[in-house]
Amino acid sequence: MGHTRSPARIRITATVLTDVQKPNRSPTVFEQRVYQMCKAIPAGKVSTYGEMAKALNSSARAIGQAMRRNPYAPVVPCHRVVAANMNLGGFSGSWGVGCANVQRKKAMLENEGVKFNEHKVSSPRFVVLAQELQQLVADCKQH
Repeated sequence: MGHTRSPARIRITATVLTDVQKPNRSPTVFEQRVYQMCKAIPAGKVSTYGEMAKALNSSARAIGQAMRRNPYAPVVPCHRVVAANMNLGGFSGSWGVGCANVQRKKAMLENEGVKFNEHKVSSPRFVVLAQELQQLVADCKQH
């Protein structure tokens, strides 16, 4: 908040921020590749930031930043990407299981059939690994 003094009173001005600051630019080539891969994750499955990074020869942090900037949600289902330890990770710029956005992510995944033990994906059968991600993207390109 900014404070501006006037002779008779203090006027407080505030900047209203959106829930997540989306970029005011087109996605980079890297981000486009991330979104294409994320789109290939089928409903009822998840992948991790790390597995996506392996598939794209990148880093988990770079994947997370691209997901945070995703201007195409829900067409690009970034809610299907979780942390390496199978915790929910972040969602819509928020991090931690106590956040409303992360709870919304969990509910979206549960609606798609993903099962949880508390806040962790319950089984590796729900996880799409790097090699399968690459194949899913290749299959999408052929159709």
